[in-house]
Amino acid sequence: MPAPPGSSDERSLGEIFSDVANDLSTLIKQEMDLAKTEMKEEAKKAGKGAGLLGGAGLAGYMVLLFVSLTAVFALDEGMPLWLAALIVTVIWGVIAAVLAVTGRSALKRSNPQLPQTQQTLKEDAAWARAQKN
Repeated sequence: MPAPPGSSDERSLGEIFSDVANDLSTLIKQEMDLAKTEMKEEAKKAGKGAGLLGGAGLAGYMVLLFVSLTAVFALDEGMPLWLAALIVTVIWGVIAAVLAVTGRSALKRSNPQLPQTQQTLKEDAAWARAQKN
């Protein structure tokens, strides 16, 4: 407990360091508890959003399925059904191939090693070592 203003503090240097260490430990624990609480709240929001996006993805898939069926039946008016289905299938195959190639090249360009974070952590460690010496 800090001494009131105007009074002399009779604590030893070791007691002062111990109090500071305890206060710092308490502060860190409180910050961690706050971070946990905030993360739980954000995770709930993210979970709800992910569920809604999953539902939207399923609905989008159904739209594509029925648009494809509509295209097959429309093409069937001027050609055999098997040929109409084959044409729609080839179109979807080309779309899938383009998306796969594009996605693959995007993954190759990504850098999961987080170079900036690694660099700043190295700088922090060097700074901490310099403070010890």
